[in-house]
Amino acid sequence: MTEYTYIARNTSGQQVSGTVEAHTEQEVLSELAQRVLYPVRIEAARSPQTASFFKPRIKQHQLAVFYSQLSDLLRAGVPLLRAFEILEQQSTQPGLSVVLREVRENVAEGKSLSEAMKHHPRIFNELSVSMVRAGQEGGFLEGVLQRIAMFTTQQQELRSRVVGAAVYPVFLLIFGFIIVGILTTFFVPKFESFFSRLREAGKLPWVTEALMQVSAFLTDNGWWILLLIMSGSSALWYFRDSPAWKQWLDGIKLRLPGAGPIFLYLGIARFCRVLGTLLHNGVPILPALRISKDSTGNHVLSNAVAEAAENISAGESLGTPLRACGHFPPDVVEMISVGEESNNLEEVLIQIAETTEQRTTRQLELFVRLLEPVLLIVMAAIVLVVIVALLLPIFRQSQLMG
Repeated sequence: MTEYTYIARNTSGQQVSGTVEAHTEQEVLSELAQRVLYPVRIEAARSPQTASFFKPRIKQHQLAVFYSQLSDLLRAGVPLLRAFEILEQQSTQPGLSVVLREVRENVAEGKSLSEAMKHHPRIFNELSVSMVRAGQEGGFLEGVLQRIAMFTTQQQELRSRVVGAAVYPVFLLIFGFIIVGILTTFFVPKFESFFSRLREAGKLPWVTEALMQVSAFLTDNGWWILLLIMSGSSALWYFRDSPAWKQWLDGIKLRLPGAGPIFLYLGIARFCRVLGTLLHNGVPILPALRISKDSTGNHVLSNAVAEAAENISAGESLGTPLRACGHFPPDVVEMISVGEESNNLEEVLIQIAETTEQRTTRQLELFVRLLEPVLLIVMAAIVLVVIVALLLPIFRQSQLMG
């Protein structure tokens, strides 16, 4: 059994929370109904295999093929367990075969497909799990799997374009930092006696003085800095699954210059598409919000949607709390409000998703194009500062001697 945490409201409207052990979320809902509690949020308290560091990573294109093949098998009338067995046998990737077998065994024990997938967070991301849950509850699992396959393919192509565009400038940037580090720790100190005479005469340029200070600091504390970097990296790796860390990191993502709006609109597009699909297939608004909030891929946006769901349960419209959270753009909120008033919210949400995806794709392509020259300029500026700091005293000394 899995331990679930819940937030609910009682008959007086007060918010209560607690934990329940159950096999599925449906059992949790039944238990809360017996207690006369109205659920606001239900989440698994822990995932049994979240901390498995040595699980093999599955490539994105392999996952896209899996989703597409599973959708085709289900459309053809093949039962879910039999479909997983077929895909497990024909998989040429051992790691994927192991994951499919574990998912099939969990489903055979009575868990839903989304719950079984949630036990493998490094393979199936939150978007995929939430969309599968939506497909199961709405009775359109085959279409959802095909949509996930398309999303996975698009993300892989996008990642390939970004990595391909960034490899060369990032390599030059790292190489440039290594060269600058060697210059400041081994080469610059050899000029200290020459620079000291200019410093005593008050003729040492400020940029050279700053370079000498940086060189002295790196020389005296180089090993401590390296140890601090390694310790910080280890700490980040250890706490990478912490909710507080994810909340902070996702907040930083939304505030990044240039990339922040891209993260924001991608999350909004995912949320609108999943919520619109759920509403179109007859899922009530509160369960639809509970499912679609995880599709944003950003904990800040997910919490904003969760708060909106609480306000809706109190009788407000969807547009009002989304506007109050400050993360949803005014034009998106206005379209949602108009959709609610005209009673065609699901169509408006799908339209928002398509428009936002197109706009975000253009922004992302522009960002990728600008990434290479920006990194090259940064590297060139750093190297130029070092060169100027070393050459200026030489020119000034030659002028004094002349």
